[in-house]
Amino acid sequence: MSLGAPYLLLSLLAVPLAIVLWRLAERRRMRYAVRYTNVEVLAGVAGGRRWRRYLPGALFLVALATLCVGLARPHVRTLVPTDNATVVLVLDVSGSMQANDVKPTRLGAAERAINLFLDRVPSRLKVGLILFAGEADVATPPTTDHELVRQAVADVGAYQGFGGTAIGDALATAVQLGLKSAGLKGNGSLAALRTVAPSPTPASSLVSILFLSDGHQTRGTLQPLQGAARAKTAGIPVYTVALGTMNGRITNFPGAITGGFSIPGYGGGGGFRASSLFGLQPDPKTLRAIATMTGGEFFRADSAGKVKAAYSKLGSSVGRKPGRVEVTGWFLFGAAILLVLAGVLSTRWAPKLP
Repeated sequence: MSLGAPYLLLSLLAVPLAIVLWRLAERRRMRYAVRYTNVEVLAGVAGGRRWRRYLPGALFLVALATLCVGLARPHVRTLVPTDNATVVLVLDVSGSMQANDVKPTRLGAAERAINLFLDRVPSRLKVGLILFAGEADVATPPTTDHELVRQAVADVGAYQGFGGTAIGDALATAVQLGLKSAGLKGNGSLAALRTVAPSPTPASSLVSILFLSDGHQTRGTLQPLQGAARAKTAGIPVYTVALGTMNGRITNFPGAITGGFSIPGYGGGGGFRASSLFGLQPDPKTLRAIATMTGGEFFRADSAGKVKAAYSKLGSSVGRKPGRVEVTGWFLFGAAILLVLAGVLSTRWAPKLP
């Protein structure tokens, strides 16, 4: 903890002064007791537990000390919202996201977790959304209108396709979008991002990418670690979430139970299992490598609860930076509570004169 006006701590001298005045008042009360001849009546008035005489006074002294510290404008170090910060959400919407090993489906669990994330982040944080399968599309550019992002998440079914999983291209698109939002370098095409030069202003404190996928890369121009290299070069941390288990099944498409349908790139047959289908298996190794390379964090989510926990944690941290926050109000509030409590106890326990 630090102080904005440390010289005001001199006001703490009021505490020993109050103790001296208290002791003087106690001596005066003792002299009165000596002059008072009816000892039995005096004993009845002053009866009760001895500690009750001192507790209200002790609470008053603590309240006084708390108030004096509050006057010195205390600050604590914590995470504070970063001005002009941007988070780019990247969501895999390939056909495998309809697997029901994460309830209600992988995609449904991801949608709920993103809404929880939007509840947690600062209101002035810019949030963008990229949806990808075989290609990456910008659903919403970075904006402080979080309701617009929620609506795009609610309409995510309109973007869904079975064209594979292009992790590397999605990462490169997110880097480009984030740098553009922060006003840094990186407004070129996907091809230009292959050889993008380091940004003169690191984006790590301004831009973050939150990337969720449930499968291996099956399509795209860039490989996953090539896309991660673009983020590393730009100084953008990528937080990755590997969604799903090895036992995923897709049963909610027409013909999924009885057969008779086929997903390009996945083979055919109804109710198939991830253990026999490469496209439905999560790829935690690659996603962990992406997070490690870029300075982000990796999360393994094999249940809806774990997906929410990951997004909840990130919603409380991304878009913020270490800073100082003044907590004078908390000290003043605590002092007021202690003063009220001291007054109530003093009134309740004060002996009544006959």
